[in-house]
Amino acid sequence: MEDTVAFSHQPVLLAEVIEQLRPRPGGVYVDCTLGGGGHSAAILQASAPDGLLVGLDRDEDALAAAARRLAVWGERVKLRKANFVRLDQVLSTLGIEKVDGVLFDLGVSSYQLDTPGRGFSYWHDAPLDMRMDRSAPFTAAEIVNTWPVEELAAIISRYGEERFARRIAAAIERERRREAITTTGRLASIVKEAIPASQRRQGGHPARRTFQALRIAVNKELDVIAPALEQAVQRLAPGGRLLVITFHSLEDRIVKNALRRLADPCRCPPDFPECVCGQKAQVKLPVPGGIAPTAQEMEQNPRSRSARLRVAEKLADRF
Repeated sequence: MEDTVAFSHQPVLLAEVIEQLRPRPGGVYVDCTLGGGGHSAAILQASAPDGLLVGLDRDEDALAAAARRLAVWGERVKLRKANFVRLDQVLSTLGIEKVDGVLFDLGVSSYQLDTPGRGFSYWHDAPLDMRMDRSAPFTAAEIVNTWPVEELAAIISRYGEERFARRIAAAIERERRREAITTTGRLASIVKEAIPASQRRQGGHPARRTFQALRIAVNKELDVIAPALEQAVQRLAPGGRLLVITFHSLEDRIVKNALRRLADPCRCPPDFPECVCGQKAQVKLPVPGGIAPTAQEMEQNPRSRSARLRVAEKLADRF
């Protein structure tokens, strides 16, 4: 556990999560991105006296902090270190067949951003790491120092939606030839210098998009979203709800498209008078456009500004 920064987590869209998840006594709920346990604590309170909470996280610091925070609920809490793409396996191990609600709060946590030693932030000079699971061998430094410049440019463009990706990748290659890039501070400086001066004051810190891209690549964040959502829907009891909080357009697009496919899986040509493909909807979307934070929440917690909550409700099996 890091000594310099206590694990704190200001849960985003908390009131909206509880309203849409509808926790009840006796229900079974899964928090697939446990973090500091803020959402989980609220779910446990709302499902008292006997609701069960299964919490997953691949960050050992998050699990340790959440275990302390949620200890008051005793056996009502089951915590496991796991990537949420292993949801199905975790539930099987626990002997749980169906659940009443599943929550995903995607992206990096405030703790991970604010702890210099984790290497996620361009505001602190620290080892270039960015691993959510610190037992994993693959760090951001490996990408920055060993990947071909074409691949580096591709991930910065794709995962960071950075218009100057080629310039940044070329600058990184030039600098790493002189000396390996091992710290966030040096990388942030290289990225800043690669972006035209006239563009540096637009859209936040100049390195923001590059750091996002590297973090996504290190943790393979986007690859696991759709499979995990499908597992969650399969595990939901009829009427159970799946909630997903996203923070940038890439993950939100994946979530939106995955939920749309589950709600409208028919692949018949548009001019067919009726469906013949046999694909049945598994969910309905109670709030098709998603839910954004209130102006008050965005003022109190600036990191909530890009958040969006998407909701799906499991339909009864149809034969």
